Amino acid sequence: MTTHITGTHEEWLAARLALLEEEKALTRRSDALARQRQALPWVRVDKAYRFETETGAASLADLFGGRSQLLVYHFMFGPDYTAGCPSCSALADGFDGFAVHLAHHDVMLAAVSRAPLAKLLAYRRRMGWTFPWASSLGGDFNFDFNVAVTEAQQRAGDVEYNYRRGGHAMDAAPVPEPVARFAASCGTDAPTYSRDRPGMSAFVLEDGVVYHTYSTYARGLDGLWGMYQWLDRAPRGRNETGVWWRRHDEYGAR
Repeated sequence: MTTHITGTHEEWLAARLALLEEEKALTRRSDALARQRQALPWVRVDKAYRFETETGAASLADLFGGRSQLLVYHFMFGPDYTAGCPSCSALADGFDGFAVHLAHHDVMLAAVSRAPLAKLLAYRRRMGWTFPWASSLGGDFNFDFNVAVTEAQQRAGDVEYNYRRGGHAMDAAPVPEPVARFAASCGTDAPTYSRDRPGMSAFVLEDGVVYHTYSTYARGLDGLWGMYQWLDRAPRGRNETGVWWRRHDEYGAR
């Protein structure tokens, strides 16, 4: 027998209508936050970042693919990884479906990682994805946008992520079990794994000039993680007692 509260349809409807008002308020607040994001000042990007793509060397402007807006997912795949981060992989499972619509609305969606391009493309084939993925290996891009730290910064505890220093699970001591487990699944150790971080950055190209407009990290990525939006509407919600997800080709048959 269920331990959850039960009731009549009339009781459910009354509670649902009360919840609807809260949902409408949240939607209006979300709309206001979106406008606030779009009102942020644009910062001109003058550094000549270089990337390797499946069509050759590229500048940041080239990643726009003829569009005026670029959304970059900072995918955790460090140079020494043998596979992409499982969390980033779960989030990226939705990219192909969204990318085609975004591309027809003047927005390019791409991933950027520090691993060599050959590793990225091999992993993309394994996962069955097709979205653009560029390597920033050897450049400053990931470091400048706060999704990579040097070994020296890590040793000194001088790590800034999500607009603050310290406090993230990947910087905790002792190493949390999920971080160690994910590191092992990427073929590396926890310190090496933790030198790359997830995030998302937005850029605009206007009159030949690239501007940085927005970046978000950590829980700021929740809204882009499709499975969580569905789970938040499921009867038991996220129902998490730890890290439960895997790469989509690592689940057993059900």
